[in-house]
Amino acid sequence: MTEGITELDAIRESFEFFDAWEDKYRFVIDLGKDLPSLPDHQRVEDNLVRGCQSQVWLVVGDGPDGSLQLSIDSDAHIVRGLIAIVLAAFDGRTPEDILGFDIEALFAELDLLSHLSQTRGNGLRAMVARIRSVAEARLASSDRG
Repeated sequence: MTEGITELDAIRESFEFFDAWEDKYRFVIDLGKDLPSLPDHQRVEDNLVRGCQSQVWLVVGDGPDGSLQLSIDSDAHIVRGLIAIVLAAFDGRTPEDILGFDIEALFAELDLLSHLSQTRGNGLRAMVARIRSVAEARLASSDRG
């Protein structure tokens, strides 16, 4: 879990370093270049995130400690970069941590949404909503178990 926090801190520091949004935009795209692609057998209808302008696939696995292991991919370069930010915030976290994390505050801190088209911003929120929905479902099922 510490790795994700370190990654998120590094993203924050990089955003502070750049003055121009164009540089931040290129940085976001570069973040996405390092993401592994999902294999074709996971790029299926059931894994598509609805509400995204681009195609976005989300696969959630269970970590040994009750954490959620997220794999997310997209066919768009900028979206892959946004995915990297979401993964830094959520991947490897417990459902409680995911639900307790204020991702909107992170987006505001990075000034992301004001520099994305409305449809991209809606897609980003749809991705987060899907992850939070899975976290809620896992939390509810563990409460019943």
